[in-house]
Amino acid sequence: AAGPPGAGFYGTGMPAGLAVPPVQNQPPGNGAIWMPAPPPPLYCPPGLEYLTQIDQILIHQQIELLEIITGFETNNKYEIKNTLGQRVYFAAEDTDFCTRNCCGPSRPFTIHILDNLGREVINLQRPLRCSSCCFPCCLQELEVQAPPGTPVGYVVQNWHPCLPKFTIQDENRTDILKIIGPCVVCSCCEDIHFEVKSMDETVPVGRISKQWTGFVKEAFTDADNFGITFPMDLDVKMKAVMLGACFLIDFMFFEHGADNKQRTGVWQ
Repeated sequence: AAGPPGAGFYGTGMPAGLAVPPVQNQPPGNGAIWMPAPPPPLYCPPGLEYLTQIDQILIHQQIELLEIITGFETNNKYEIKNTLGQRVYFAAEDTDFCTRNCCGPSRPFTIHILDNLGREVINLQRPLRCSSCCFPCCLQELEVQAPPGTPVGYVVQNWHPCLPKFTIQDENRTDILKIIGPCVVCSCCEDIHFEVKSMDETVPVGRISKQWTGFVKEAFTDADNFGITFPMDLDVKMKAVMLGACFLIDFMFFEHGADNKQRTGVWQ
């Protein structure tokens, strides 16, 4: 029997559509070309209609010169783009100086994700939790709100002796997807992939990839690039939660700590 309008892969996904070509009149800003807003479909939280049009997202963390010069951790900022290079969202961390520099990559954070009109469309909340699998009762968790104040899903770290593993949950805390990373989250001159799979871990659904950016950038900054792929008809809320999972993975494994080293697995 036919499902409800917009029913798609693992939930009520939105109808797939072609990427909209660039437009000439862009909103004022720093010269970035924004993806034009598609018409909002049914069952879609406001601001997430951009995600209904794409099956891949590119995330570029901005290099902070003040952080490089002084060594003090600054709020992270990210450009979120489609494959045409058009900016879809802009993300900015919101934590205080003491939290950033005392807790390091394990810090709790709020990340505000804005659309091309400057509206906050997604809010990410990470509470202070343990970052090591030595403490399985207090592992990492992330809440994804869209719009802010309305939870649409969660990313929950699962205990595993070797692998980084996470569960993607919907707003009702129902398990929807699994994320499985490599045993050693460290490599040189190649991308690092976190596979998104069905709950039984047999069906590939998507991928979150940390992209190799070159020796100089990798060695001297913690500004990382990521790519996320997912089915076009995946539930748009789950696309937003996968976006949130990417930020959690970045902080857990690819942010430099006070010793200027990155974590290489679930124990370190």
